[in-house]
Amino acid sequence: METIIIIVFLAGYLAITLEHNLKIDKLIPALAMMAILWAIIALTHMPVFEVNAELRELEPTHIDEILLHHLGKTAEILVFLLGAMTIVEIIDYFDGFATIKGYIRTRSKRKLLWLFSILAFVLSAIIDNLTATIVLITILQKVIKDRDTRLWFAGMIIITANAGGAWSPIGDVTTTMLWIADKVSALQLVKHVLLPSIVCMVVPVIVASRFKAFQGNIDSELGSLEEPKSKFGSTMLYLGLGAIVFVPFFKTITHLPPYVGMMLSLAVVATFAEIYSNSKFSISNVEGEGDDTAGHHSPVHHSLSKIELPSILFFLGILLAVAALESLGMLFHYAESLNSAIPNTDIVVMLFGVGSAVIDNVPLVAASMGMFSEGMDNPLWHFIAYSAGTGGSMLIIGSAAGVVAMGMEKIDFFWYFKKIAWLALIGFLSGAVVFILLRDFVFHG
Repeated sequence: METIIIIVFLAGYLAITLEHNLKIDKLIPALAMMAILWAIIALTHMPVFEVNAELRELEPTHIDEILLHHLGKTAEILVFLLGAMTIVEIIDYFDGFATIKGYIRTRSKRKLLWLFSILAFVLSAIIDNLTATIVLITILQKVIKDRDTRLWFAGMIIITANAGGAWSPIGDVTTTMLWIADKVSALQLVKHVLLPSIVCMVVPVIVASRFKAFQGNIDSELGSLEEPKSKFGSTMLYLGLGAIVFVPFFKTITHLPPYVGMMLSLAVVATFAEIYSNSKFSISNVEGEGDDTAGHHSPVHHSLSKIELPSILFFLGILLAVAALESLGMLFHYAESLNSAIPNTDIVVMLFGVGSAVIDNVPLVAASMGMFSEGMDNPLWHFIAYSAGTGGSMLIIGSAAGVVAMGMEKIDFFWYFKKIAWLALIGFLSGAVVFILLRDFVFHG
């Protein structure tokens, strides 16, 4: 039965990677794979387990309980993403990103590459790598009209956003997991992982800046970018980003899951959006009432209708499909056998990084928590945070940032694999070398 489970998973995964060739949206194989895997488990009465990190063993449980447990964990991520995406769409409704576009004074592609890369690195650490990617690709679509050039920029944004997310406790789902599980503290994570993450960003950007795609100037008329459509644009930008930054503080104070804080942030941003929307449209409706349908159209409803719902359903399918493998104990046993086969934990952790590009990094990190019993702020956990965060850049479906960029720009899996993957690999390896040198000679020297 386990062989059939693996075949179904690989077949579904292959259909996702061949999305453009098969002309089938990736959410369809993801949802089908998830449903079939759980159906096989239910029909054949396969034993399901929950990983107990403290006892480092698998605890038998009932299929209804484990499915509800995984659905709850997945829903936390999805609701969080829905909140973040809605806030971003509300900012966009008021054309708030024109504020950032106003800072773009250069038409040099090389300078734009550095500008977008640094913005991605910083923004992903403050909000998270997924939201930062959404924000920057939204700006990118307005700044660069040529699609081929834009694909190169989008690929580099994925690498730099993932690098930025790795050193911050709120920058990536996996670092947040380690932070919540008391494996790392925020300060020590930043101290150990910031420099390797910077190297992971800088090396690919230096190499890419020599490519033909980043030579010369863009065709865009920059002057037209500086005029926002709404006078509330910059206010909504700072309010929206501030609301997302508020979420980790809310979590720290209340110890509630992050999605609760995100819903509060969304409520606050939505309130201001409604107030500004009424004042914005009441002026335009004085002369011809009824002409402007937007006058009684809520910006929140408008923003919710623009959310990338296929991405949300794709996440649901992928996360619950991987949860099926985790529940059968397959990921746990694979991690255990890997640990015994390769005694060097550095190699194991780097393989985790490579693995996170293929399989979702969330269950890989969850399995690693069961594999290793090291204490809080052990360098091992910092290395896992780095590897799981940055390793996903090597395949476009290996990270949330990659998946959302793939959806927004319709990036082909194989195009990314040929053009961008090796840049992500050299960045990942360079940062890993820096991490090991720092650990052995600076912090422990």
